[in-house]
Amino acid sequence: MPKVLRIINRFNVGGPTYNAAYLTAFLPEEFETRLIGGAPAPGEAHSGYILDALNVAYEEIPEMSRSVSLMNDLKAFRKIRKIIREYKPDIVHTHAAKAGALGRLAARLEGVPVIVHTYHGHVFSNYFSKWKSRLVQWIERMLCRISTCVVVISEQQYREIITQFKIASSQKASIIPLGFDLSRFSDHRETKRKNFREKWNIGESIAIGIIGRIAPVKNHQLFFDALRILQKESNGWKAFVIGDGEGRSTMMQSVNDFTISENPDRHSDILFTSWIRNIDEALAGLDIVVLTSFSEGTPVSLIEAQASSRPVVSTDAGGVKDCIVPDQSGFIVEMTAEDVAQKIKVLINDPELRVQMGKSGEQFVLSKYHYTRLCHDMATLYSNAMQQQKLSKSK
Repeated sequence: MPKVLRIINRFNVGGPTYNAAYLTAFLPEEFETRLIGGAPAPGEAHSGYILDALNVAYEEIPEMSRSVSLMNDLKAFRKIRKIIREYKPDIVHTHAAKAGALGRLAARLEGVPVIVHTYHGHVFSNYFSKWKSRLVQWIERMLCRISTCVVVISEQQYREIITQFKIASSQKASIIPLGFDLSRFSDHRETKRKNFREKWNIGESIAIGIIGRIAPVKNHQLFFDALRILQKESNGWKAFVIGDGEGRSTMMQSVNDFTISENPDRHSDILFTSWIRNIDEALAGLDIVVLTSFSEGTPVSLIEAQASSRPVVSTDAGGVKDCIVPDQSGFIVEMTAEDVAQKIKVLINDPELRVQMGKSGEQFVLSKYHYTRLCHDMATLYSNAMQQQKLSKSK
């Protein structure tokens, strides 16, 4: 039975954790999988509850954190090497940048036959300064040389890594979109909607939500700028900021021209809820979901929103175009407050369009993003990689 050691950046709520969780839980029985990863950054919710719900065992390496620290990174690297030496995996599969760097180097030094890496976000632009981006690109090219194959999660990401930045060759890269168990987003939707709206005193207001880590790359400021325009042109809405992060306190101070609150018992234009574990309940209670990021891999919030039959409004960031149907399940907008506000206003004023777009999005994501397809595609990739490795050794 082939052994897979799966390494993720950190156990925070987001696409990589879901990807690793479903692959660990539901790969075909011919594979044995062990999951390790780093600690969440301050302000991030721990994703252990996601893994616990799927009965997935995991091991946390506290030294492997989001920030760069030579001492901690070296400690994490040594721990990963020790785990590889003891576990003796046939495949090491890393997810995202930090895990990809430490995990792939450790796997190479320990002689692991197959090394696979999945790119989740778009780290080659918008994250760093120009010279840091070039350094990251150079490092990734070197790491790709020691990788058996690499996985990208969208067609846009494939174009970025293969054509734009020339990180990997087309022979090494495969497109395998994320996969999820989306059934909970349709189960008992009306009951969940009623409970969420009663809890947060929404009444008959249109509930507009933005979901994710509060950090500069997520560009919450654009969302609030759009709300300022919307405030002048439309009423009868409430905005929900679902998530947390290092930018939360600064962001709350920047919107003091609205009535804001973390408490559902008082009237507010904008409610900061922090992380909500049962996101299916929140999505059932929302009417419109917005994403304003500068950069994305495959945005989980948009997939889950569509699975909940909710229309979306999103900037054209990274793999967004690959995970919605433009003008059918949602709107892709320019990076301007005016365009974001205008499309939200269209949806506020047209309840039939909200229903129509919601149904279209639900059908789309159920066909493309189910975890059974993810696990089948990844098992095929592993089997092919191991077969190619055997053939190259026999020559």
